[in-house]
Amino acid sequence: MKRRIVPSGRLVAALTAVAALAGLSLAAAPFAAQAEQGETVIVALGDSLTAGYGLPNGQSFPVQLEDALRKRGHNVRVLNAGVSGDTAAAALRRLDWALPDEADAVIVELGGNDALQGLPPEATEAALSTIVEKVQAKGLPVLLAGMEAPRNLGKDYVTAFSAIYPELAARYKLILYPFFLEGAALNAELMQTDGIHPNDKGVAVIVQNILPKVEALLAASKSNEDG
Repeated sequence: MKRRIVPSGRLVAALTAVAALAGLSLAAAPFAAQAEQGETVIVALGDSLTAGYGLPNGQSFPVQLEDALRKRGHNVRVLNAGVSGDTAAAALRRLDWALPDEADAVIVELGGNDALQGLPPEATEAALSTIVEKVQAKGLPVLLAGMEAPRNLGKDYVTAFSAIYPELAARYKLILYPFFLEGAALNAELMQTDGIHPNDKGVAVIVQNILPKVEALLAASKSNEDG
């Protein structure tokens, strides 16, 4: 999938909007019901963009993604392991209990809070790297969803942060989706009234955009099982 280039001004505004992720409560969203026999289990590990902050029941990213995949014939269960306000390091600290034994694949959507807090890019990369290594040690494929840093943090910071996701994808042979908010950020019709989080329609756009990458993740999971 080709990525649409977002002008720097719009990107700054988009990421500024997501700044509230850093201040949200750290209450974990509950997992979906236990997977049934034969289902492929995807764990969505992320912050409030994954958790579904401000959305009606049944409209979070994991729920909408599962629905979309089932409509395309995939027997899957997508578990919600999103926690509002999480940085990459915070997600790493809870990874052991957030990743159930039945997991077959993992989507990692983290880093936005790191950038908005101005955390050192090398610290974010180290945390994400450890997350990936722990997940891969279990034999699970990873889809890495990227974020970008606001331009007002300076060229050096933006360059270093932007390099994290493609570098990790290359190093660990991950499936990369460059910008999780692609297609929804800054579109008032796709955002909640707070201007920060996508509404149910915005989540639907995100799901449709990322769907080919998730299907590649499912294929990788099946390949691991067959291998």
